[in-house]
Amino acid sequence: MDLFSTDDYLRQSNDGAWDDHERMEYLVAEIDRLNFEYYMNDRSEVSDSEFDAMLRELTDLEKKHPQWASPQSPTKRVGGEVNKSFNQVTHSIPMLSLGNTYSIEEIEEFEARTRKLLQGEDFSYTCELKYDGVAIGLTYENGKLVRAVTRGNGVVGDDITANAMTIPTIPLTLRGNYPPAFEARGEVVYPFEAFNKMNQQREADGDEPFANPRNAASGSLKLQNSAECAQRKLLFCMYFMMAKQGVELRPTHYERLQWARQMGFFVQPHIKECRDIDEIKQFIEHWDKARWELPYGIDGIVIKVNQTALWEKLGLTAKSPRWAIAYKFKAERVSSPLLSIDFQVGRTGVVTPVANFEPVWLGGTTVKRATLVNADFIERMHICEGDRLLIEKGGEIIPKVVGVEPTVEGMRKAVAFPTVCPECGAKLVRTEGEAAHYCPNDGGCRPQIIGRLEHFVGRRAMNIDSLGPERLILLYNAKLVRSVDDLYHLQRNQLLGLGAEQSASIREKSADNLLAAIEESKKVPFERVLYALGIRYVGEVGAKKLARHFKTIDAIAAATIDELLQVDDVGEVTARSVHDWLADESHIRIVERLRQSGLQLQAQQVQTDGVLSGNTIVVSGSFNHFTRDGIKADIESHGGRVSSSISSRTTIIVAGENMGPEKLKKAERLGVKIISEEEYLKLVGQP
Repeated sequence: MDLFSTDDYLRQSNDGAWDDHERMEYLVAEIDRLNFEYYMNDRSEVSDSEFDAMLRELTDLEKKHPQWASPQSPTKRVGGEVNKSFNQVTHSIPMLSLGNTYSIEEIEEFEARTRKLLQGEDFSYTCELKYDGVAIGLTYENGKLVRAVTRGNGVVGDDITANAMTIPTIPLTLRGNYPPAFEARGEVVYPFEAFNKMNQQREADGDEPFANPRNAASGSLKLQNSAECAQRKLLFCMYFMMAKQGVELRPTHYERLQWARQMGFFVQPHIKECRDIDEIKQFIEHWDKARWELPYGIDGIVIKVNQTALWEKLGLTAKSPRWAIAYKFKAERVSSPLLSIDFQVGRTGVVTPVANFEPVWLGGTTVKRATLVNADFIERMHICEGDRLLIEKGGEIIPKVVGVEPTVEGMRKAVAFPTVCPECGAKLVRTEGEAAHYCPNDGGCRPQIIGRLEHFVGRRAMNIDSLGPERLILLYNAKLVRSVDDLYHLQRNQLLGLGAEQSASIREKSADNLLAAIEESKKVPFERVLYALGIRYVGEVGAKKLARHFKTIDAIAAATIDELLQVDDVGEVTARSVHDWLADESHIRIVERLRQSGLQLQAQQVQTDGVLSGNTIVVSGSFNHFTRDGIKADIESHGGRVSSSISSRTTIIVAGENMGPEKLKKAERLGVKIISEEEYLKLVGQP
């Protein structure tokens, strides 16, 4: 069938279904070609608006003629499918992990051992970049993507096909010549630029930023809405090709990867064939320095025997192949002179020292600040004024001070930790047995007040999303809000026009939305209100346990320290903090005003006779059907008690993906019943 251009199509009658069918085939082929040129060859042939117009046209035609819509249509790239759960799939061949080393000497031993095992065979190696991402396997049949599965535990993974189809470097239909059936394995990474943009947006929306690109990529693949996954701009980097039984592939790993590139996969251009250990070392040394020039993260180099026929001869260990090894880069370390130390006050009054040093290039970015944690850290590291600090990036994201360069002792002057609050001048307090200094002036110290307000309105607390940091500062500076209870006494006329010259200014619609969000927060359950109060040492779990145990804020306030200690996981320090906070006159007034405003200060009735009644349950790992908080809430809704640690009282462990090995050993030692997420769903009667 001849394919035709837009002009050809428009010249023909729109009444002909056959014309629509041809047009759909043309659009599928053309959009796939443009995607290939853009992502594989870095060449854009049309503008974004032209590309989007073609995609919209194809979408409209598929709605008009769903019988002709291809499962591999490029419209799948935008997602839209919602999964309530991910089916588990057994890998046809287990996805083994590679042996890791940080030592060049161990690479030399690997190379010598390989030569000895192969007894004079002629062979070479491939050296490849080791992506810092999430491993998945893609199954293709007759040139079409049919399934995408996560690594999981190496034997069983999750079917994430709908989400994988949104990743532009995963070909839905292969190009040129390809095997009839095979699996492509590779890594899903979050490119730095897209990751940073996503974090900026999350911070603007009041959400917690992602910790690092790898965790963000992993979480993105588990999103239940594939349209949301499509927004993450992930990248699939293919590094391995394996055939179904009876299907012949090319004889070397290097040739297979070049073949995969011709099929439409993104394969790194930096792969190199090496003949000996010297060439391997040169490759490692080059990329240890050049890795920061890449648009995505790598954490090492993978070395593989190139001739695939030799893999079987070399064999496997229990966990990894003998024909491959991964060299992992050590964290990059730089030194820089300490210029000054800022002492920052947090919402709980804790004073944190932050080092300012001369800007240095570290891990692909310029850094100039890092936390010094507390006074004990400064003393333990022997940090003095004017020292040269040694700095690394923790997880290659957050800079941290790991020591100081040796200097002449007589020239050094010890850092003096302040005795008064740098913000309000109150005398700092340091409780015996604690490392932190803190400011006790919680009612008059500006950063504490602002910090408590930010905590109170946060998503996991009262979830007042119309109040970002800028607006809270605006309200504070206008003397409208000095404590959290003041939020519920704001009037519309007080808000209108506030901050007219600033980006956080409040106009009519903004004022109405803000007041509506504050009113809606009155429905937030007691346990989250208790957490929102910001009592020192009371996190989300502690607040929930206190709320469930005592039922009301008044009962908690009336409890003795001994009675508070009866609550599971509440220790001496937390019990005293809760007791003292609720006995403070200023806090009593805040709670009373919140009560008068209509906030929930008593717990809702919790089911105690459900199918899980009498069970103490620990959850471990990550889940498909639930978030971690979601499965805990579901357990409690069926009468079960959730515990954070395994003990002799634990009756069930619900094990998700990547359950920690230490927890598994402890559970087996204590004889605790372990069930999967699917078994849990059956137990509570959910489909």
